[in-house]
Amino acid sequence: MKKVKISTILTVVLGAFVVVLLFSPDTKAWVSRGLMKIGLFKPDLERVAENPEKASASVAGKPSVFFSDGEGNRIDAANQEGKVVFVNFWATWCPPCIAEMPSIDKLYQQFKDNEQIVFVMVDVDNQYEKSKQFMDSKKLSLPVHVPSGDIPDHWLGGAIPTTLILDKQGQIATKHEGMADYSRPEVADFINKLIAE
Repeated sequence: MKKVKISTILTVVLGAFVVVLLFSPDTKAWVSRGLMKIGLFKPDLERVAENPEKASASVAGKPSVFFSDGEGNRIDAANQEGKVVFVNFWATWCPPCIAEMPSIDKLYQQFKDNEQIVFVMVDVDNQYEKSKQFMDSKKLSLPVHVPSGDIPDHWLGGAIPTTLILDKQGQIATKHEGMADYSRPEVADFINKLIAE
């Protein structure tokens, strides 16, 4: 009888954990962050020019790709003269997006005073206030933007999170779909190389 009660209690507790894990973006993000810390989600930093498959994602010329901040200021991410641009497409309901935010914030803190790089965190749901509240609640200082025009398919193919790093000429230097740990030293090294070019 005692074994049955313990087994039932363990089943209920495990079931509750699974339900919370399935329905709570914060819990999924917590688990994902743990997996990132052990090195399971490294960003793909291979230069587009070095990979013919990725090179097809970067089109000739620089399309204008506009985003707005909360005050209506527009930025053309593809045409930031002489600046590297870090663009991340995300949503407040996306557990992998939530999981990688602290690592992006650490990267942002490293470069926030460097005028040769711009960070553009794009809420794909186009809900600036909700995104700003999310950032504030998580104590993240990342600049929030929303789309203010069409986003080219080669920038965002439908998967979030998606991160692009554009070189100083506005071309895609690298693109990563899915969650990644952007606080890794090789990411800062990659950006520093782009800044030095």
